[in-house]
Amino acid sequence: MSVWDELTGQAEAISIFRAAAESSAFGAPTGASSMTHAWLITGPPGSGRSNLAYAFATALLSPGNPQGDETTRRQVAARTHPDLSVLSTEGVIIKMDDVRKLVASSQYSPSVARYRVMVIEDADRMVERTSNVLLKALEEPPPRTVWILCAPSEADLIPTIRSRVRSVRLRVPSVMDVAELIARRDGVDINTATRAAREAQSHIGMAHRLATNDEARRRRQQTLEIALGIRSVSDAVIAAATMLELAGQDAKAITAERDAEERESAMRSLGIEPGGTIPATLRSQLKALEEDQKRRATRSLRDGLDRIMVDMLSLYRDVLLLQLGADFEPVNLSIQAALRTATESSTPEQTLATMDAIATARKRIEGNVSPALALEAMLVAAVRKEPHK
Repeated sequence: MSVWDELTGQAEAISIFRAAAESSAFGAPTGASSMTHAWLITGPPGSGRSNLAYAFATALLSPGNPQGDETTRRQVAARTHPDLSVLSTEGVIIKMDDVRKLVASSQYSPSVARYRVMVIEDADRMVERTSNVLLKALEEPPPRTVWILCAPSEADLIPTIRSRVRSVRLRVPSVMDVAELIARRDGVDINTATRAAREAQSHIGMAHRLATNDEARRRRQQTLEIALGIRSVSDAVIAAATMLELAGQDAKAITAERDAEERESAMRSLGIEPGGTIPATLRSQLKALEEDQKRRATRSLRDGLDRIMVDMLSLYRDVLLLQLGADFEPVNLSIQAALRTATESSTPEQTLATMDAIATARKRIEGNVSPALALEAMLVAAVRKEPHK
């Protein structure tokens, strides 16, 4: 099986990377090769940016096989290939020291493969001074080092970096493309996969979670029920607190098990028995781990809040289109009856105002406004009233 077979809905982008991998593997003449030393993969969240980045990395690292051999695929999936370096962040931003370490390692020659491949996920999370550390490495790269950056859009990176990379833009895959991938990869029935893909709005990672996690589906359903039940300002305040709690539960579900495993592994590597006393000389190392986990929890909570607001946008988008009499398939098809009821409790203008309030809340939370205050202000706009006769 080719490494490219595990991707979906990005035929044009796949063909670009496949051609580059093949030209580098089979030694295309100088000037004829489509290979370059730095790439930028852009596209909306869930479009498969990192999946494509690692597929390309696998093709480049596989010995003489641009389709990707099984051993290299396993090493890349586990991030253990000796010629692969990865920088991803579970915090709010990518730290400068981490970029410096990555840049330093990019100067080494490949040990077993044709290339040394450097992948930066969420490259948009670098502030400008951190980006300038990376810039020098892109300006003067070693001959066998390939950089692959991932970001939502070119505009998320500074112009000097954009000018030194080849950009490949991904599109939003179709619901059926995502559903077929989820059904094939995760072994769920096609109806469940289709509903998950539609409600995730073709976000591959979220579709996987909705298709395989009952609690994720329950929390999403509860979010929509809360939004549709807001009838007063006091309802909005209560709903804000409930949604914040739901986002916290979601974040905890994602991070708690991993945090425990990391702490246990760290204790074991330091030679400390479970439940044993931590020597004073080793406390700083565990403190650093705890700080990293706190940063990850902060980002996970923000991501959970953003998922809630994206789900609400899909809800009011469905309501608005029904109010306008559009012929379409709702994202939230499973609650179509509730959607039709909601169309009678507001006007299209009120629904648009609610959608604007959600967009504003997303910006405010990204700008470090208190999530509770941002959600309250947003949900006050979601109060459903009878339209004027």
